[in-house]
Amino acid sequence: MTFDIKRPDASLKEPLQNRIDNLTKPKGSLGMLEELALRIGLIQGTLSPELRNPHNILFAADHGIIADGVSVSPKEVTWQQLGHFAKGGAGINFLCNQHGFKLVLVDAGVDYDIPAGHGIIDMKVRRSTRNFHYGPAMTADEMELCLQRGAEVVGDVHASGCNVVSFGEMGSGNTSPSSMWMHLFTGIPLADCIGAGAGLDNDGIRHKYEVLKESLDNYRGDGSVTDIMAWFGGYELVMAVGGMLRAAELGMLIIVDGFIMTNCILAASKLYPEVLDYAVFGHQGDESGHKLVLQALGAHPILHLSLRLGEGSGAVCAYPILQSAVKMINDMDTFADVAVTKYF
Repeated sequence: MTFDIKRPDASLKEPLQNRIDNLTKPKGSLGMLEELALRIGLIQGTLSPELRNPHNILFAADHGIIADGVSVSPKEVTWQQLGHFAKGGAGINFLCNQHGFKLVLVDAGVDYDIPAGHGIIDMKVRRSTRNFHYGPAMTADEMELCLQRGAEVVGDVHASGCNVVSFGEMGSGNTSPSSMWMHLFTGIPLADCIGAGAGLDNDGIRHKYEVLKESLDNYRGDGSVTDIMAWFGGYELVMAVGGMLRAAELGMLIIVDGFIMTNCILAASKLYPEVLDYAVFGHQGDESGHKLVLQALGAHPILHLSLRLGEGSGAVCAYPILQSAVKMINDMDTFADVAVTKYF
């Protein structure tokens, strides 16, 4: 699948910056709000940006590597939590309700037959990836299908009037494929890419490293971006990549969540670097390695709240800051509008 992602029109940068600089405030005094307003205006190609009908798309899948003891969460937690999200009452539910997001739930590859009628979109590729310790987690065809299905979900929400989207995930053990992508796409030492996940202790982290290092030693692929994505990825992760690329193609604002979704947009950027022009980074989480991958991307996260839940929670938490940035550029007077002497 190919995407036609165009960079935002840079000719609008100067008029946007001029408007921001001439609002009734000292130049630069609203800090990151000014940076965000500029980025959103460039993405939307307007001096008066707006945020409409936000969605948080949550992809869920299981991972073969969990059989090697890399997570404290048993595999069944994936389908149990997905059902919990569908009923309401989980972390991402209260945040979406608070901030006006519609939550979209997608079964990308959960190792359980989820019955119909629960509001979960069935895009299951397979019941769990294979164990990448011993071979590729998915086939090239499965990876392609994930890209297509992730793009399809984003196309549907865009058709409903959504122009701002965040992505979340649920999948026991999915920090392991994320760590592999991080290492292979950035060159950061593997040990620095591995953290506690859902709560490993020091011995658990050491074991996780040994398993992932052996998996890396066993890799027999061609080293291409797509081969790395397929060999070490997860169905939910590749669907998120497809969703991010489609969102950028449609000119949508992408709010990037934590460690796992940051590695998804890292992978997306290795295919289409232009995708980063459409992204803002919601937060810096507490998962070991998140700060490093953000630095590798040159990203400046909005929040640092010591979050490590996933699900899109940090992205949704950051949304009010984006709303403030848009309100600033639209609702504040300029010095030319009112009788205030420009004082800088």
